Amino acid sequence: MTTTTPHPDDLRYQAVSSRDARFDGEFFFAVATTGIYCRPSCPAVTPKRANVRFYPSAAAAQGAGFRACRRCRPDAAPGSAEWNIRADLVGRAVRLIADGVVDREGVAGLAARLGYSERQVHRQLTEELGAGPVALARAQRAHTARVLLQTTDLPVTETAFAAGFASVRQFNDTIREIYAQTPSELRAQARTGKPLRAGKGTTPAGVPLRLAHRGPYAAREVFDFLERRVITGIEEVTGTTGARVYRRTLRLPYGTGIAEVQEPPAGPGRPGGRSGRGSQGTRGSWLACRLHLTDLRDLANAVQRMRRLFDLDADPDAVAERLGADPRLRPLVAARPGLRSPGAADAEELAVRAVLGQQVSVAAAARLAARLVAAHGTPLPVPDGTLTHVFPEPGVLAEAGLDGPDDPGMPESRRRALRTVAAALADGTVRLDPGVDRDDAERRLLALTGVGPWTAGYIRMRALGDPDVFLPGDAGARHGLAALGAGPDAADDWRPWRSYALHHLWNHTPAAAGK
Repeated sequence: MTTTTPHPDDLRYQAVSSRDARFDGEFFFAVATTGIYCRPSCPAVTPKRANVRFYPSAAAAQGAGFRACRRCRPDAAPGSAEWNIRADLVGRAVRLIADGVVDREGVAGLAARLGYSERQVHRQLTEELGAGPVALARAQRAHTARVLLQTTDLPVTETAFAAGFASVRQFNDTIREIYAQTPSELRAQARTGKPLRAGKGTTPAGVPLRLAHRGPYAAREVFDFLERRVITGIEEVTGTTGARVYRRTLRLPYGTGIAEVQEPPAGPGRPGGRSGRGSQGTRGSWLACRLHLTDLRDLANAVQRMRRLFDLDADPDAVAERLGADPRLRPLVAARPGLRSPGAADAEELAVRAVLGQQVSVAAAARLAARLVAAHGTPLPVPDGTLTHVFPEPGVLAEAGLDGPDDPGMPESRRRALRTVAAALADGTVRLDPGVDRDDAERRLLALTGVGPWTAGYIRMRALGDPDVFLPGDAGARHGLAALGAGPDAADDWRPWRSYALHHLWNHTPAAAGK
């Protein structure tokens, strides 16, 4: 008997029919009879199959003439987890576009960073995503504009330029095309209370956001991880477990910023919370975030940095399926559904922190970093509580003497390594932007004096967001493997999610907790 393989679009329609939030951001569907496109989990009545069209990106749906659904807000869906894994041209390009490179440097700048021609970049993006770099950047600008219109009282003209549009006319045309409303109508639709007062070039009350994620989210472990590594002057965590707020400063392309992210309460059915053993957890949830920016043009870039730091574009179901297939890891995966692998809000800062963390405890590395911040960091225009600086720029550290009283946690060999890494980052010998070739970046790091496999791997895992890193020689990993009765080769069975396996090991044994 022969079997017929279902068409991919039929499988997508099944996901739409079941309103499966796991596929939000993985694809979008549009309804020919209404002219609207949605995310798969849209709560509206499921349209007839004959009227549904599928698109690999919101930009592709917009390019086909469909406008965004007002109920499910597909432009705010979490990004596809595929871009975390892929290291090819398209994956790297998508990460750079999300980071705002096209808005700041144009398509020529994007192509130069990728090492390909503009034509090649456009062709490959169009083939896979149904839209070129300009259209993808335009979709992101529209989403940024919607957030500003609905959360601040910034004048429409200033909103247009803050979102990255070249002209007010382009802004008005785009908003009408994508949302079927004028900017003023879009703002009025969302009015449920007083708008945030946004002065010129700044938002004293901040821009409130919901940072969407898919599947369960182990918030407690992520906030624990960040709290152990807080650097005085640029970071702080306030509140008690289950109600903490992580705050940090940001150096951004047009200015500085402060980001605040709230820890969601744990438990089934709570936004962002973590359900108990065996539960599928909360789906389609978010983390509450507030951004205080000196220049609103940095909004999209700041959002992407926080998404990377909190690993919000991950696919926890795919990770759990792979890691849970190993009977040794299965209990760990069941105990912590939605465990994430935190990235970095500033890749260059993370590289310096990794050098400081060589062969010392997490607490000692944080103290050393705080000394660097106090001595060489850039002061904020106005301090905000304990937040007083942004992390020192690589060029500053490369030229600084880094002299001081003898400190057993900062021997001269580490000072030399720190200067070497900072100089390589400052002159471009090592690049750590979202679109960099990860293999090439690791090779360049390993070529630097004082950088070993652990440091290069840690930078690759966090600064470059690689989901498939298992740190060689890591003490916490050794303890975790021993507790499972597994040898060092066991990690080969956990590809392409070894970074998540490493975090499970770190959370499994007291000896690994300091990592």
